[in-house]
Amino acid sequence: MTRILVRAPNWIGDQVMAYPFFYALRERFPKAWIGVVSMPWVKDLQFRSLVNETLVITQRKKGSILSSFQWMRQNAANIRARGPWDLGVLLPNSFGSAALFRLGGVGRVRGYATDARSFLLHESVAWDPDPNLHRADAYCHLLPGTSRAKFLEEIVTSFDASRDWGAFDPIPPPREKYFVVAPGATADSRRYSLASFIDLSKLMTSRTGWKSVWVGGTAELQFVARLEKELGATMVNQIAVGPVPVLSSIFKNAELSFTNESGLAHVAALCGSKVQIICGAANPSRTLPIGPGRVSLTTNPVPCWPCERNICSNSGSAYLACLKGISFDAVANQAQEGLLHGRY
Repeated sequence: MTRILVRAPNWIGDQVMAYPFFYALRERFPKAWIGVVSMPWVKDLQFRSLVNETLVITQRKKGSILSSFQWMRQNAANIRARGPWDLGVLLPNSFGSAALFRLGGVGRVRGYATDARSFLLHESVAWDPDPNLHRADAYCHLLPGTSRAKFLEEIVTSFDASRDWGAFDPIPPPREKYFVVAPGATADSRRYSLASFIDLSKLMTSRTGWKSVWVGGTAELQFVARLEKELGATMVNQIAVGPVPVLSSIFKNAELSFTNESGLAHVAALCGSKVQIICGAANPSRTLPIGPGRVSLTTNPVPCWPCERNICSNSGSAYLACLKGISFDAVANQAQEGLLHGRY
C-alpha cells in the first residue's frame, strides 16, 4: 500500500481552499494510506473522509535556536514513528515544512521551490509567479494535470461537514430566520471595525426582522458584553462555543453570513452559506472562497488595493482606507440587492 503524507496549510482559510487538492489526491490514489501533518488549530478541519490519519504538530514555544531545533526533532520523530512514508507533499511554502519532512524520513518530498528549500526537496516544482493564481489552484498544481476547476462541480455536490469533518455535534440553528456575523480576522488590514459590524447588524435586523447569530473564536470573547448590551435579544451569542465544525449547521441554514476576508468566510461558503465579505487588503483573485455557497464582495479599491499586507503601511487619512471607506449601510444595501436578485 502506498503511504502518502501531506503537510496541511497552517490557517483555516487555506485549509478550506485545500479541499480540491485532497479530493484530487484521494481520487488519484484511492487505495493509498494518506496522513496529514497539521497545526493544532486546524486539526478539526482535516477532511477525514479523504485522509486516514492526522498527526498534530506540538505547539511551538518561543525560545533559542536550540529549542527550535529540539522542537523540530520531536515532531520529526513522531512522523518517522508513524511511517514509513513513500511520498510527501508540502502545501505550505516554508523552509521549515520541508526540513520537518526530511528529518522525519519521508520519501520523495514534493513541493514548490520557495524559501531557499530546493535542496531539501526530491521533486521541486517551479512556483507560478501569476499574482492572480488562486491558492486552491496552487495546491492542485502540486499534482500534475490537476486543477481546481475540474473539481468545483464535485465540491458542490460532495462536501458534507458531518462526514468530512468528523464526529462533531453541530450546534442547532435558530428556528426563526437569521443572519450570521463573523467579526474576527487575524490581520488588522482585514478586520472591519466592531462598531460598523454592530451598526450593520442593527440595520439588517430593522429591515428584515431577522436575528443575528455572532460567531468567532476566543479572541472575540472580549466583545460579548458589548454585543449583549447594544443588540440585546436581537442577537444570539455563539462565540467560542467549540471547534469550528460545530458551526456548520448554523452557516448552512443562515439567510446570509457577513464576514471579513477571514477563515470563517471560507468555512461559511464551503458549508453552503451565502456570504457577504467585507474585503480589506486581501486579493480576491487569490483567496476568494470556494463554493458551494455563493460569495459577494464589498470593496473600496483605493490606489494601493489590494496590497495583501497584514499591517497597513499608510498613515493619516490613508491608513486602512480600503476598510474605513466601506460604510455599513453600503454593505447592507449590497447584501439585500444580492438576495433580491439572486446574485449569490
